Amino acid sequence: MAESTTTPRPRPTDWLEGARPHTWPNAFAPVIAGTGAAAATEGLVAWKAIVAVVVALALIIGVNYANDYSDGIRGTDDDRSGPLRLTGSGLARPKHVRSAAFAAFGVAGISGLVLAATSAWWLIFLGAACIAGAWFYTGGKNPYGYRGLGEVAVFVFFGLVAVLGTEFTQAGRITWTGLAAAVAVGCFSSAVNLANNLRDIPTDRRSGKVTLAVRLGDRGTRRLWVVLAGAPYLLSLAIAAAHLPALAAFIALPVSIAAAEPVVQGRTGRDLIQVLGATGKAMLLWSIVTASALIFS
Repeated sequence: MAESTTTPRPRPTDWLEGARPHTWPNAFAPVIAGTGAAAATEGLVAWKAIVAVVVALALIIGVNYANDYSDGIRGTDDDRSGPLRLTGSGLARPKHVRSAAFAAFGVAGISGLVLAATSAWWLIFLGAACIAGAWFYTGGKNPYGYRGLGEVAVFVFFGLVAVLGTEFTQAGRITWTGLAAAVAVGCFSSAVNLANNLRDIPTDRRSGKVTLAVRLGDRGTRRLWVVLAGAPYLLSLAIAAAHLPALAAFIALPVSIAAAEPVVQGRTGRDLIQVLGATGKAMLLWSIVTASALIFS
């Protein structure tokens, strides 16, 4: 995509929409769940939880801007039914969107160094891997997001790494409770990403973007989404075996059921946008209730 000769003037609200706030639960939820797991071993450190939120939020904003930039210059955003894209719409210059992504990654990196300096030095390499994973999801010459690996990366980085990293930086160790919470949040996060790619199957096929949804097809993608969205509640049962109050996380189930309706009813296009928000709300609610149960039990 060539840059326009005119000077785009995106408003602050446009930049906010480009940062995709509906995806931010993917940043908050793992930190909340990881903090709950740390609290279960009496290892909660509040200031580290706050820094972890900064890392996760900056990382997800960075990946959103990076995807906006990379998809925009490739032209894969020219025909979309989803939220505003700054680059693809021509509203912002590609180089400015790229700079916004790098600035967010810089905030994540600096905040991550604080956690590494007070926890374990090897976390620096883990943080670098997270930033590299965020950029090369759709960036570079051979983005792995175009090979059907996006949901795997989301599961690893915004599930396993984010939850267990939060737990480790506070408690100094990883527990089975933390692992169960990490898998649950990873499933939720992957379901959010999968719903987005389900909506975009027709346009991604035309543009040559081979996501997991494109590989599985419409029916297979919907079935996988149901599995991912339902798995956290099975994991709640596992957590409750050691911490019975964790069963309260089932309060999020009605929200997940509401999110599932458009998926199981075969809706397409804009009708699937609500699935992203509802799944994110279910993930955040599940994490808050589970963490509360672990903190106060």
